[in-house]
Amino acid sequence: MMRPIKTGILSYGMSGEVFHAPLLNAHPGFDLIQIVQRSKNTAAAHYPMCRIVRSAEEVIQDPEIELVVVNTPNELHHHHVVQALKSGKHVVVEKPFTVSVAEADELMAMAKQLDRILTVFQNRRWDGDFLTLKHVLEQGWVGRVVEFEAHYDRFRNYIEPNTWKEEPGIGKGILYNLGSHMLDQVVVLFGMPAFVDARIGIQRTGGRVDDFYDLRLTYPGINVIVKSSYLVREPGPRYQLHGTEGSYVASSNIDPQEQALKEKQTPGGEGWGAMPQETWGKLNTTLDGQHVQKRIPTIPGNYLGYYDSVYAAIREGKPLAVTAEQARDVIRLIEAAYESNRERCAIKL
Repeated sequence: MMRPIKTGILSYGMSGEVFHAPLLNAHPGFDLIQIVQRSKNTAAAHYPMCRIVRSAEEVIQDPEIELVVVNTPNELHHHHVVQALKSGKHVVVEKPFTVSVAEADELMAMAKQLDRILTVFQNRRWDGDFLTLKHVLEQGWVGRVVEFEAHYDRFRNYIEPNTWKEEPGIGKGILYNLGSHMLDQVVVLFGMPAFVDARIGIQRTGGRVDDFYDLRLTYPGINVIVKSSYLVREPGPRYQLHGTEGSYVASSNIDPQEQALKEKQTPGGEGWGAMPQETWGKLNTTLDGQHVQKRIPTIPGNYLGYYDSVYAAIREGKPLAVTAEQARDVIRLIEAAYESNRERCAIKL
């Protein structure tokens, strides 16, 4: 029988409202008891069992709280994680982990010293199309991989008002925002590259933060391309995997879980995370000497899987699915990408 982990969320912004609160509320292993809203009380309508408090400190200092979700602005992650760890809490940090490798190393050392769980919310590992891509790779259906290309494109040709994400500063911009997801996926699939060559910039009129990146990651025998832009109205494939025997190409459709959460659907219900057949990725390859062209059913996505891992780590001592070390490596890649963009050359890792 599960012993629920008493949990508090430090912000009811987009990540708190759309992701953390509904996932924690739906998971039997967690008891969501506090949410920070600095001035509003909108969370109370959906989570009447929660105490709505006005400051992060109220959650962090509450002796009843076991797990703190740090989903404050990126530049505040380090500060709030330090506070939470010193108060004896386990911590889930919204991506990006930190704004620098130095901050990440400090937090990892502190968590180890205090024997606390520290992990980063990389929910996109539980996107259905990524789970399917991993399966195709593990099955060896394209032969020896020679190239992988990933896109996370959007069309947002305006500057979103009243959000810190559009304000310049350390830890801001599309590479920290979306790139932290994509680079985490690349590290899961291939590990750390030998070189990073990057171009990062601003494409939208009036933009003040980076809204485009094109990263080239070099591995022995494999080239990896990672791209994102806010000015792609007609998106291409999310993933393309090419090898010595064939190719696998995923569709442009985004995993449906985020939209379902925005619509206040309950996570984990019947049909959760399923993708319609017409959106399944295409495999074109040679298997057992025969030319094969077919669609590969998309494995249903399941963001609750992330919190399954957190529960198992805290209550059962099992290894985390998303480790702080992996999250630190993502920040290392982001720092290398910015260095490459400044110097206009590839950076050796």
